[in-house]
Amino acid sequence: MNDRRNFCALVLATGLCPSVVRAQADAWTLATGYRAESFHTKNLQWLLKELAQVPGLPGIELKPDGSLFKLGDIFGAVSEGKLAMGETIMTSLTKTMPVAGADAVPFVTRSYADAKRMWRYQRPLIEKRFAMAGVRCLMAVPWPPQGLYTNKPVSRASDLQGTKMRTYNPTTERIAELLGATAVDVPMVQVRQALGEGRIDCMITSAVTGVENQVWGHVKNYYEINAWFPKNATFVNAKAFDALPANTQSAVLEAAARAEARGWAESEKVAQESVEELRKRGIKIERVSPEFLADIKRMGERFSLEWIKQVGLEANEVFIPYFTKQQ
Repeated sequence: MNDRRNFCALVLATGLCPSVVRAQADAWTLATGYRAESFHTKNLQWLLKELAQVPGLPGIELKPDGSLFKLGDIFGAVSEGKLAMGETIMTSLTKTMPVAGADAVPFVTRSYADAKRMWRYQRPLIEKRFAMAGVRCLMAVPWPPQGLYTNKPVSRASDLQGTKMRTYNPTTERIAELLGATAVDVPMVQVRQALGEGRIDCMITSAVTGVENQVWGHVKNYYEINAWFPKNATFVNAKAFDALPANTQSAVLEAAARAEARGWAESEKVAQESVEELRKRGIKIERVSPEFLADIKRMGERFSLEWIKQVGLEANEVFIPYFTKQQ
């Protein structure tokens, strides 16, 4: 009888669906849409090892590869109490919380230091929005920055006019439009083939993605333009978190802070290693000319203004301190 009363109390305390609580009485689940080999997923594994030492916290099982929920559905599953924890790319949340797209506004951040400063001002708004959805934000870790692959040297933005640029979302389509390039929608899994067939001759994506898709032999140049630093957020159902003892909550947040710091360092390391791999494979790692940098800055200003008009007050709460405070 006592066990039954304790179980009912757990249901009421967490607010989770009864079927989920039964499954989580002894363990939680953390779902991600990314493959187990991704450095993001490996960082989650590191986090779970840290959390395994926290008294009063259920065991947590990691489910990668979208095996439980699709990437775009993970946040909703945690919000609704169908899942205890999850990870997703923040740009997948922009329909319901536009401020989540701040880190994907092109040509605004130029370095990891810039990206960290952006997150400093973006985070309070994300935490507020997450809380409104019944979710607690634990950490965010960036993907390596997006670079430019081309088949010919580029000294300024006008050199890309008339090229066939790979696009995959409205932002990259807008970039192609502003550059006077022809937008060609190509899924990442088809990029190598599209390059080989001449359907595209330039694209913006990370060095890591270029290595994973073995683009060498099909493109000649890579420019570290650091177009944007998209982030993955890791989060927990707020009611499940709030039901934990106070000292357990503090330990979870401390472990997440360590994992976030580790993840940022790993992202930068992976980015550098991937650039070197491209170099070894024969791709020229080219310097970005001052003229091209000036063009990129002007495009960043244009994208910033367009994003502010679209998002409104919250955009100003991120961008005004980001652009005016350098620390």
